[in-house]
Amino acid sequence: MTLQDFFDHIYGNPMSVLWFYIAILFTAVLAGFMAKGEGHISPWKYLYSLLVYLVSIPGIFAVALNIYLFLFERKSIMETDLVVQVLPIAAMILILWIVRKNVDLDLIPGFDKLGGLITIIGAALAILSIIDGSHLVVFSYVRIQYVLLMLVGLIVVIRFGWKRIAR
Repeated sequence: MTLQDFFDHIYGNPMSVLWFYIAILFTAVLAGFMAKGEGHISPWKYLYSLLVYLVSIPGIFAVALNIYLFLFERKSIMETDLVVQVLPIAAMILILWIVRKNVDLDLIPGFDKLGGLITIIGAALAILSIIDGSHLVVFSYVRIQYVLLMLVGLIVVIRFGWKRIAR
């Protein structure tokens, strides 16, 4: 199965994605009512951790996909698919806001690793953008020391993100 096959399956069954996010939203709201002030205690923090990961991974993927489609594919914003490109981001923001009202996100196991994942994806997209936008003409105007310095800086950012994930 390719990524395009997966997207075609989602386009054919958009209600399954909608029900997935409605179930997570319902669970987050219900957990907020049941665990008032106890979100940092053992059974609740793992439920919140599961909810955060269930919305953050597709949300982060949707952000990276949007950046890729708009920067590299030069896709028009009018061709944006709501189910694949907008709904995961909106659901991630809404559910993280609900969870944050009930528990401090620093107390959720593994939440700091998501920040490292975002850093690595951002650095990789920046490297791809530099490679995509670089032409021989551009390199003739930019000194090689500056290009190497930018690449070393991006590698340092990737290593920093990797260390945050490995913690």
